[in-house]
Amino acid sequence: MRTRRLLLYIILIAFMFIYLLPFWSAVTTSLKTGRQVTMTTPIRFVFPPYFGAYKQAFSELKRPVLNSLLFTTFATIFSVMIGSLTGYVLAKLLKGETSRKLLIFITLGIFLPYQSILIPLLRIITKLGLYNTIPGMILTHTAYGVPITTLLFTNYYYEVPDELIEAAKVDGASPLKVYTSIVFPLSIPAFVVTAIYQFTNIWNDYLFGVVLTRGEAAMPATVKLANLKGSFVANWNIQMAGALIVAIPTLFIMIALGKYLIRGYTSGAVKG
Repeated sequence: MRTRRLLLYIILIAFMFIYLLPFWSAVTTSLKTGRQVTMTTPIRFVFPPYFGAYKQAFSELKRPVLNSLLFTTFATIFSVMIGSLTGYVLAKLLKGETSRKLLIFITLGIFLPYQSILIPLLRIITKLGLYNTIPGMILTHTAYGVPITTLLFTNYYYEVPDELIEAAKVDGASPLKVYTSIVFPLSIPAFVVTAIYQFTNIWNDYLFGVVLTRGEAAMPATVKLANLKGSFVANWNIQMAGALIVAIPTLFIMIALGKYLIRGYTSGAVKG
């Protein structure tokens, strides 16, 4: 038994090193000069570390990171709230065949590839005067996020006991009062899981950013990060430093809300 457990730990540790090797390579590369990058292997740590790459990457990414934080935060809030309200209507107010058909119609948007809607999207955003603006990015990501958030919340609200809703209606509560007093407090785990999912997806998006922005007025961090590679020579140390900087917000979200994320997953598993 001990031998089997020891073997299991050895295998898990080996997989951990394999999994973390790309991250370690990014860290070591970001702490080297351009010459050291070409003269050493990616996994080799050079002492003393060189922080000039971080300084240059931060100066280039400062505005795009702020842009991404702004439109990602608002798009996440809007898409999650709209998805929650729509899911509540479909799961607890409409029900039946009408609810099922509407849910299928809304969730069809999940299966639309980004590339298939780029031309009409670009025309609509331009006609609205929102091209290369933060509101344009917020509107785009909110609209594209509503189908998946609606699906997640609808499935979650199906598990909320109808008896609670009916008891509140008997007491004279309006549908909005039922949502704010009963449904919303019960769905905090779903809010956390959906918000983390949306924030990560929007933050990591590249295609909408490269199509709907020009210059740094509303350019997201992912687009600027791709431009750090250089024109003739790949500045790997600067690009790795930039990649680690861009990863900080999502890493912070995962660390700060990790226990709530696990709670949401286990809640869904128990309900399922």
